[in-house]
Amino acid sequence: MPAANSRSTLSRQWELLKMLPNRMPGDTAQMLTARLADAGYKISKRTVERDLNELSLVFPLQCNDKGKPQGWYWVPGAPSDLPGVSLSEALTLQMVENGLRPLLPSSILKSLEPRFAQARHKLDALTGHVPAARWIDKIASVPPELNLIAPDIDEKLLEVIQQALLDDLQIASTYFSAHTNKMRNLTLNPLALILRGNITYLSATVEPYRDVRLFAMHRFRQAEILPIAARRPDDFDLKTYIRGGALQFSQGEMIQLKAIISDELATQLIETPLSHDMLINTKAGIHELSATVLDSWQLHWWVLSQADGIEVLAPQTLRTDISKKLKLACEQYE
Repeated sequence: MPAANSRSTLSRQWELLKMLPNRMPGDTAQMLTARLADAGYKISKRTVERDLNELSLVFPLQCNDKGKPQGWYWVPGAPSDLPGVSLSEALTLQMVENGLRPLLPSSILKSLEPRFAQARHKLDALTGHVPAARWIDKIASVPPELNLIAPDIDEKLLEVIQQALLDDLQIASTYFSAHTNKMRNLTLNPLALILRGNITYLSATVEPYRDVRLFAMHRFRQAEILPIAARRPDDFDLKTYIRGGALQFSQGEMIQLKAIISDELATQLIETPLSHDMLINTKAGIHELSATVLDSWQLHWWVLSQADGIEVLAPQTLRTDISKKLKLACEQYE
């Protein structure tokens, strides 16, 4: 137990050192106490004052005693950039580690590995004594859709594609097209890596064409960097591309969805609308929905997932497509 208490005290004091400014008039013990509380260390002002006095015997700290209250700071010229991670940094690193892995080049990821390990060790050491260190065990992110197992990605191919993307070079690749059920040899101009749920996609153009397409990373079978500069479309912007509905597998066409929906779906959509202009008019117990939405595979999947909770009225093309799929589904169950 004494060793655990020592770790907690050392971590708190290290955090305190990282908080101190490097110039006068410095921060008061009261300010530092509040800042430590925000970082998860609930201690008294007297404890902070004791810590500061102890630390000043080892580190080049200065107390500004010309005014009241007194301020503490690093002696000018003293190195104040301490190694290690703060508790808040450790929590952040732990939360983003898994999400970052498929998106970062291996060279950058390797440089972050010590920080990730340091974050894990810090949280493990403090979890029994600092409540904030247990925050990671009290939160979770759960996908709203069926929790499918993420496909395996060849790490060597991922590294090649990441490097080509980093260096803006073309890729000679062999790719399995799920749509045609065939292998294709493609020369790609890589534009971006995008994580959608548990699937990582490469956004790229295919030589000699200029339209931007999506390629699932787990479907690459071979990849080789070519000594040719990638041809990036002048008008390509990643944020605009995503806002345009590419990751909903759409060409960006907006439609006016009209439908009759169930009581349960109406309640759900009032809380989480389909669009900013969505309206639900209720007459005689019938809920009529109207919303401007992107015509995408995602929309079709969503409508089909509502089963008997929705009847599409317009546009007619969507109503026809949904009707055909439902009839085929019924035939399979008969």
